[in-house]
Amino acid sequence: MDLNLRTSLTLVIPVEDSSQVGHARRTAQKLAEDLNFSAIDAGRVALVVTELASNILKHARSGELHVRTVVTAHSAVQGVEVVAVDRGPGFNLQASLEDGFSTRGTQGIGLGSIQRQADVFDVHTDSRGTVLLTRFYPKGSSFKDLRMGVTQHSLRQDPACGDVWGLAIDGLRLSVLVIDGLGHGEDAQAAAMAGADAFHRQPFATPAWLLEDMHHQMRGSRGGAVAVAQFEGDTQGVKFIGIGNIGATLINPEKTRGLVSHPGIVGLQFRKHQAFDYPHCAGQLLIMYSDGLQSRWNLRDYPGLMFRHPAIIAAVLHRDFCRSTDDVTVLVIALETLDV
Repeated sequence: MDLNLRTSLTLVIPVEDSSQVGHARRTAQKLAEDLNFSAIDAGRVALVVTELASNILKHARSGELHVRTVVTAHSAVQGVEVVAVDRGPGFNLQASLEDGFSTRGTQGIGLGSIQRQADVFDVHTDSRGTVLLTRFYPKGSSFKDLRMGVTQHSLRQDPACGDVWGLAIDGLRLSVLVIDGLGHGEDAQAAAMAGADAFHRQPFATPAWLLEDMHHQMRGSRGGAVAVAQFEGDTQGVKFIGIGNIGATLINPEKTRGLVSHPGIVGLQFRKHQAFDYPHCAGQLLIMYSDGLQSRWNLRDYPGLMFRHPAIIAAVLHRDFCRSTDDVTVLVIALETLDV
């Protein structure tokens, strides 16, 4: 198996005043050092984080940096992801990428420098704000960027999160899991982790078998909502099974398809479970999310967003549709990128 990735919370660093710029820089640099980045590569991360935080203060006055560890497709090289999120007025992207351009009387070296330093760079900006993605990998490593984005946040930054996600890749096959343990806090996390352990043992078992195994493992816990989506690159189809209110959607430029779940609580009771087949899914986006995210979003309300990196899409949806009353997970993956 090429990858078998387990859930991880997104580290959120508020950027509201100049004193937080140094904290953001030190936090990201330490993560890079912990991943055995060289001093030069860790310095690249520190430089870009300083620019991102400073730009938030200059142009949006406040925002956040979302930081997490990422891995490359198939080779599992570890890297650092930093996503800058704000609700500022937006800007002219093309002009801002040119060295020397400034709207605030600064040196104008920001975005052009960031783009050159980062190994992966993308941005979406409009009147609702800006989300900017950077990823860094050790120089000299051979990698293919995994075009997946995930943002996971616990209620009130609780260390325990009742949501979990999982991702497994085996050649052209992909299996994705999202579980929302009932409620939040440690008991919800224990329920969700029990289901995730079952998934990671055999992520490419048939969806119905996986659900039954997770149901068995989650007995005695609070239980939760569960969804599994499996993409077969050879057939270009998706198999999906869900119990409860995990949202799942397939999106291409022409249409959006919601994926069907049955009512119930895994670990407690459900009357029916059935896997559904969705053909011709290569080239589409798969988006899965817990009910901490409102369901009334539509990517077509954001011109061009569906063509941005999945990490951008996940962060925009979280920024604009998080309920702020529960744990929340948003996972976005491009299904055409598994062949390397």
